[in-house]
Amino acid sequence: MSYVVRLTESLFPAQTESQVQSITIGEQLKLTAQYNPHETALVEIDIDGQIGRSWTWSSLLVECEEQAFALASRFRLGECVTVWSPNSPEWVIMEFACALAGIVIVAANPALQARELRYILEQSGSVALFLVETYRGNPMATIAVEACSSLGEIRECVDMDDIQAMRRVQDPVNVLQIVLPEDAAMIQYTSGTTGFPKGAVLSHLSLLNNARFYADRLGVRRDSVWINIMPMFHTSGCGMVTLGCLQAGCKMLIVKLFDPPAICRIIEQEKVSTILGVPTMLVALLESLDKESNDVSSVEMFSSGGAMVAPELVKNIQRVFGCGFGTLYGQTETSPVITQHFPDDSIEDICRTIGQPLPQTEVSIRSVDSNKVVPLDNVGEICVRAYCNMIGYHDNPEATHEAVDSDGWLHTGDLGSMDNRGYLKITGRVKDMIIRGGENMFPAEIENTLLEHPEIAEVAVVGIPDDKWGEVIGCFFRTEENQPVSAKSLHGFCRERLSPQKTPTIWCWVEDFPMTGSRKIQKFVIRDRFLKGEYEPLSL
Repeated sequence: MSYVVRLTESLFPAQTESQVQSITIGEQLKLTAQYNPHETALVEIDIDGQIGRSWTWSSLLVECEEQAFALASRFRLGECVTVWSPNSPEWVIMEFACALAGIVIVAANPALQARELRYILEQSGSVALFLVETYRGNPMATIAVEACSSLGEIRECVDMDDIQAMRRVQDPVNVLQIVLPEDAAMIQYTSGTTGFPKGAVLSHLSLLNNARFYADRLGVRRDSVWINIMPMFHTSGCGMVTLGCLQAGCKMLIVKLFDPPAICRIIEQEKVSTILGVPTMLVALLESLDKESNDVSSVEMFSSGGAMVAPELVKNIQRVFGCGFGTLYGQTETSPVITQHFPDDSIEDICRTIGQPLPQTEVSIRSVDSNKVVPLDNVGEICVRAYCNMIGYHDNPEATHEAVDSDGWLHTGDLGSMDNRGYLKITGRVKDMIIRGGENMFPAEIENTLLEHPEIAEVAVVGIPDDKWGEVIGCFFRTEENQPVSAKSLHGFCRERLSPQKTPTIWCWVEDFPMTGSRKIQKFVIRDRFLKGEYEPLSL
């Protein structure tokens, strides 16, 4: 049930009915295994959508501790290792083992290309890369060789499917070193307006408590069955779901590949109760059920975020699954959930707002110009001050200082408003981030890549509204001396340097750009003109 408050300004005070617990991920794993030793903890859904291996909480703890001692024999407390892999039980075991050993996981998207991966390895100071050989056609082992060449800090490249290499003991240790709740557990990379990805450093305490508050509001219990279709390289998969299941002591199904017909079949077979997915995933599940019927009546709650959820989609999910639905809002820097709906919220609130803040989370809407709290229902920047805020950006004090002000408010870069009940709405972005299918895309990174093309003079990357993806990436460019260049060649240029999801799908050549008085490109004008049909897309 939602908090009953009557605000007089756009400042929601932290609600204290739930306490922030001072505990590490490793300690929580031990507690859960102690109280639920024989309950199923983890079930593998393999690449073909079939049930694979499974672990009880006690057997999972045994494997994680064995892996932790192996890691502790090769790496020092606080060192960073990058995990570059799709969802798998090995990812989960690595997350818990690193937490037990006090080693910091750096999460990397398996779609990354060589220079993207190299940047993350180098910027994080990673001393090892844990990877799989290939995934969805991406030759990861080959890419790893290129990315790691001449990186002197990298001591190991380990195939996660090679159990002997994973559990290799170098200098045996008898006792794992002490890890504190405030210590770094993970670095998650999120690009910024400069185009250079920033590594948000998240603690055990922030990740665990955020996941628990989120799972509690969802109504997750010990007998829940949660299917994890979100990527483990994102805080949604490795944080919200994995750590939510850990604290509830419930079963988690870890899905390697999101295949809607297989997911629907698994829902029926395993009596799945809880699902977190971005809107594009939800649409795909509904389309699959239209073609082939499965019994999905076990589902109690759908949770979604990462993009605005259309009212019609909410209603269709509730109709087909006969379940509750709630949206959430967050960002990597806040571990990640900031606001979330309650199970009994009205359909109007679910479709028109992003919910109320989680417990122990202070949220304000502040003027972009003065940094003062704005009146109710006025638009400003959404800011957060709470236990869940990141430790900082790794090795980037300037960016940390820019994101977190002197009063401890983390500035999200998102524009929104707050009503007198503390329910928030998103109205836009201070920054030009594009959310495609729930995944954040940052124009500056794509623009910087395209500016390396010899024929590109100026470029603007803009989010274009799309019914399926929420937004797709549109590239508007001007060439040197207005010489023609094909969209196909630019698309290929991007694909050689960026992962597929960052490559624009809409390409428009322009003679000139709409500019501000200070000669800055007016992206909102470009978007409006495109939607009015004033720009003609090039064919690929």
